[in-house]
Amino acid sequence: MSAHITNIADFSYEKLRENEVFANAIRHSRLALCITDPTLPDEPIVFANKAFCELTGYDQADFVGKNCRFLQGPETTRASIEAIHTALAAREVAMIEIVNYRKNGEKFINALQLGPIFDEAGNLIFRFGSQLDVTALREQERRATELRASELMHRLKNIVNVMSVVIKMTGRTETDPQEFSDKVIQRLRALGQTHFDTLSGDQPHTLQFEHLARSLLLAYAPLGEGQVRLHGGDVTLPNSTVTSLTLLLHELATNSVKHGSLGSETGHIQLSWSLSDEGDFSMIWQERGGPAVTPPVRENGAEIVSKLIAASNGTLHFDWQADGLVVTLNLPLDAA
Repeated sequence: MSAHITNIADFSYEKLRENEVFANAIRHSRLALCITDPTLPDEPIVFANKAFCELTGYDQADFVGKNCRFLQGPETTRASIEAIHTALAAREVAMIEIVNYRKNGEKFINALQLGPIFDEAGNLIFRFGSQLDVTALREQERRATELRASELMHRLKNIVNVMSVVIKMTGRTETDPQEFSDKVIQRLRALGQTHFDTLSGDQPHTLQFEHLARSLLLAYAPLGEGQVRLHGGDVTLPNSTVTSLTLLLHELATNSVKHGSLGSETGHIQLSWSLSDEGDFSMIWQERGGPAVTPPVRENGAEIVSKLIAASNGTLHFDWQADGLVVTLNLPLDAA
């Protein structure tokens, strides 16, 4: 270290020694910290702790007496440098992310916090800078963003593919344009709302089956919660099953309102579900208290859903009992 740098360090360190508690706190902190002296030309670093040296790879002899800009490099942005200058001029504490470089040339994203240190008379005598390497965190966020974009694209393709099948098969059974339009709109709305729920927030997330069933069925029950009885534990649905199960519950509820228990003042639905140790999801839909039931004579929405469930290696059985429809579902979630 040159005599000039040593003099700067000695001069500034004398000021630091005026508060030994302050100096020791910096020295022993695990957070990388450096102190600059704004009363000296080009505001050099006059002290840094061991954590700062470990983070940057530099020894104190390499940087004491130099301005902090020695950490900058090719990918350091002008915006981050200007943000630092603004904070220095304002004499305020600020947090700024900046690309810095270690002694070996390796870049890292530095969450830099800097701020002024005043004496009792209000004079600016030092500035502190704390450094935190957030490179891994930002890389994790970048990957999460890519995964989110990929998941969104997958979900959108899934919805489009399912609705293409629904529209095609509904058109085979409906000859009245208005009936066809109403059914397609209803199915689109049910699918869309549930998918919007699962895609809201910062990242795509899975659904609890109870949340899916409760939010969807209560929208159809004319008399509210008294017509819907839910029984089952916590079952988290993989995203790949949301479309099929949403459409299934929509079709069952629609049919029940028109022809079954939900269309009767004395009717109700009992929906129970469970998840086996092997990962098989089982669901039983039972309608009671409604009008006498007769099996449909043509292909309907239930047949469409049956094909979707079968495509996921699941089974769906409809038992058109006289006192109410009973539907049993078995779906291996891992396979789905």
